[in-house]
Amino acid sequence: MKLIILGGAGDVGSRTVEDLATTRGVERVTICDRNVRAAEAIASRLRGAPAQVDVVGVDADDHRALVAALRGYDVAASALGPFHRFERPLAQAAIEAGVDYASVCDEWQAAEEVLDQLATPARTAGVRVVTGLGASPGITNIGIRYIAQQVDRVRRADICVYQPLDAGGGEAVLRHMLFIMTGKVAIWRGGRRVELPACSEHRTIELPRFGKIDLWNMGHAEPLTVPRFVEGIEEVNFFMGYGRGARALVWPARLGVFASPRRVDATIKLLTALERATRPPEPGLGALRLDVWGERGGRVEQRTLCGVGQMREVTGTALSVGALMLARRELTTDAPGVYAPEGCIDPTVFITRMRDKGIVAYEDLAMTRPVGGVAPAPGRRAS
Repeated sequence: MKLIILGGAGDVGSRTVEDLATTRGVERVTICDRNVRAAEAIASRLRGAPAQVDVVGVDADDHRALVAALRGYDVAASALGPFHRFERPLAQAAIEAGVDYASVCDEWQAAEEVLDQLATPARTAGVRVVTGLGASPGITNIGIRYIAQQVDRVRRADICVYQPLDAGGGEAVLRHMLFIMTGKVAIWRGGRRVELPACSEHRTIELPRFGKIDLWNMGHAEPLTVPRFVEGIEEVNFFMGYGRGARALVWPARLGVFASPRRVDATIKLLTALERATRPPEPGLGALRLDVWGERGGRVEQRTLCGVGQMREVTGTALSVGALMLARRELTTDAPGVYAPEGCIDPTVFITRMRDKGIVAYEDLAMTRPVGGVAPAPGRRAS
C-alpha cells in the first residue's frame, strides 16, 4: 500500500506518518507538505523504517500540482488545516486524482460542504471520501455508532471534549480553537438542524481523570454528520473547554471579537507567547466523554464512553488506523461517495486496532472498564 499524507510535516500529520511507516503492509509513505525542510527531517528520522518514507513539496493552493502529486496512491490522508479553507479543495483534488481520501477535518462548515457538494463527483469517480477521521470527530462518531449497534434506537448523543491550552499543535491549533468559538454553530435538536451562537450554552461536566470542567457549545462536525448516518437520532450536542483560562476567551468570543482577523492575530500572538513561557516538558493531556441515550426493549438506557490522551497521539493515530482501513477496503460499504466515519467504519474493528496501539476507550469515568474488556498492556499508552 502507498499512502500520501497532506500536512505530513505538521504536529498531527507527522504522527500519522510515524505510525504508517512502521505498519505491516505499508510499502511507501509520502509526506506532502510545503515545508520541505521539516518534511525531510521527519523522513530522515524514519530512514530504516519498514516502509519507504519520502517527500514531495506541494503548495495546497496549487490545485493542478496537488492533483498530480496525489495520483497513483491508494489513499490520501489529510491533517492540513484550517479545514474551512482546505477540506473541500483537498477532497476535490483527491476525487480528480482518483484516490480515496480521509481527513481529520473537525469544522462543521467544511464537513457539511464536502458532504453536500462532493458526494456526486465522488460517486462518479469511484472515490471514497471520509471526512472527520481523528479524535473528535472520529473516535466520537465511531463511539456513537458502537453504542447504536447495542440498542434498538439512539435518541440523543452529547460529545464533551477537554483540550487544554498546552495540548500542543502551535499556532494552527490555537487559530482553530478561536474559529470554532466564533459566530453561529450548528447542532441537532428536535430532529432538525439548528444554529446557535457559539459559547451561548455552558455545562460543567465530569471528565475522566480531570473531574469537573467548564465546557461551552462550539462548532464541531459531529452534530452535522451523526444525524445523516445514525437513523432516528433526535439530538446531538457538542461541548468543548480549554480548562484554566478558558473564560478569558469565552467572553470576547461572545462579543464577536474573534470575527476580526486582526484581533485573532493579536490574540494568537499573546497565546503563543504565554504557551512558550509556560510550556510543560510534554503536551498536556486532554479528555473525551461521550454520553448516548437510546431505547432497548422498550426501556431508555444511557451509555458512556470516555478516555484521555495527547491530542497529537490520539488524532494522528486515529487518522492512520482509519486511512489503512480505507486502503484495505475494510469498510461497512463498498459504494463510493462521501462519508463521515460513523457511516462507513466498523466501530469494533476500529476500536480494537486503536486499543492494539495503546489508545483505549472506557465505559466508566474511573477508566476501569475498557471497551472490549481488555486493559492496556503495561507500559502502553492509554486514552
